[in-house]
Amino acid sequence: MELNNSASRLPFASFLLIAPFFLWGTAMVAMKGVMPHTAPLFMVGVRLVPAGVLILIAAAFMGRPQPKGWAAWLWIALFALVDGTLFQGFLAEGLARTGAGLGSVMIDSQPLAVALLSLWLFQEYIGLWGWLGLAVGVAGISLIGLPNEWILNLISGSTPPTLPLSHSLLESGEWLMLLAALSMAVGTVMIRFVSRYADPVTATGWHMILGGLPLWGMSLAVESQQWVNIVPSDWMALAYATVFGSAIAYGLFFYFASSGNLTSLSSLTFLTPVFALIFGNLLLNEVLSQVQWVGVSLTLISIYLINQRYTLSGRSQTFEAGEPATTQQKAVLETSDQKLKPITISVRESEPEILPRS
Repeated sequence: MELNNSASRLPFASFLLIAPFFLWGTAMVAMKGVMPHTAPLFMVGVRLVPAGVLILIAAAFMGRPQPKGWAAWLWIALFALVDGTLFQGFLAEGLARTGAGLGSVMIDSQPLAVALLSLWLFQEYIGLWGWLGLAVGVAGISLIGLPNEWILNLISGSTPPTLPLSHSLLESGEWLMLLAALSMAVGTVMIRFVSRYADPVTATGWHMILGGLPLWGMSLAVESQQWVNIVPSDWMALAYATVFGSAIAYGLFFYFASSGNLTSLSSLTFLTPVFALIFGNLLLNEVLSQVQWVGVSLTLISIYLINQRYTLSGRSQTFEAGEPATTQQKAVLETSDQKLKPITISVRESEPEILPRS
């Protein structure tokens, strides 16, 4: 995807763009062994609050400004509620009530919601290739996460295994995972509005603290023995998920999301289950089936289609006909207009005359 000017000057910019999804995927592997030993709300609070403190410390060393004014703090508070408390809360409770495969499919399908919101709010171009890429991506993560027997029965035309009648959405967690995906999508779009009033890096740190504290409060109210059964290796996994899977990953993601193309950036979320599968295979000896390898291939194809949709459709990514120009684009146009004003040359028999075009 196209990086904004400030992001493109960062060392290893392309690597940093992929880093959040690599870190999220590996953090999922690290957290697999921790979840049976702790409570879900406590666990996500550990991931959020300390990570937010680390981001604020890093922002202070980088000289980034703190939020100022009621508008900045209002947007950060809304950002914290949606992307912190709601997203992480729904995600934690959903993972506790549903299988990891189906849960990851539902949560990683949020690029569809981001694309629709970006089309509506920012007029981001999606086009035929973009929609095709999103569809291929959802198919890919479905092959990765759904049970193989479901996929094979669907392909063969057989009736897939049915769920028991008592298996309701709320009991299984699918509804909670869907709410988590929608919360993450809205949070991804909200950073554009937050960054108008506050620095995106410091806003990310504050939103993790403000969003994580209510989760800790709810954990104290409804959960018990949150840390009694946690062993030293679990604390190491929590530390990795906090520092790398939260502080660094969310800091980079929302930095890029504050000014980059949201549809292209969000499509890279499809990589998260791919990294989780690969490192689960390497570290936990989890075996990937042929169906899952097909899903990995489709996921990579989908990311290519989405990020190359401008080239494939023959459109310019910088200035789209019929789409409103950004402030930076308007400044470029106005500067160019002042420096290079078109002229009309009218030739008479007596002498040439140069007339400026109005």
